[in-house]
Amino acid sequence: MIENLEPQQAFELLQHHEKAVLIDVRTKIEHDFVGRPPNAVHIPWKEAPDWQLNPNFVSEVTKQVPDKNAPVLLLCRSGQRSLEAAQALEQAGYQRLINIVGGFEGPLDHNKQRGQLGGWRFAGLPWLQS
Repeated sequence: MIENLEPQQAFELLQHHEKAVLIDVRTKIEHDFVGRPPNAVHIPWKEAPDWQLNPNFVSEVTKQVPDKNAPVLLLCRSGQRSLEAAQALEQAGYQRLINIVGGFEGPLDHNKQRGQLGGWRFAGLPWLQS
């Protein structure tokens, strides 16, 4: 079963569970230039410019998180790609999968802009930018 946690809840879980791992499934450009949570492991689910699925996603996660009982938190831009990635990991046998609701940037607002309604940055959680 895949859990959905708000960014603040996900951050608290990361702070209090030493085996928890945060996987940033966004593209390299998003990860590097839009910003990222500190200590997030970057493993793209899809990559620009053609948005093809990363055929090595599950094996790359397995290298980083060999314990399939450890909490694996997944983050993308808005919460959709991370949910798809969590579903793939669930099929691979991971037991504690957490999708971060709203992702890093949150949903689009009425002006079609992100960052105003939710997400990791909106919640005021720690983040870095290249």
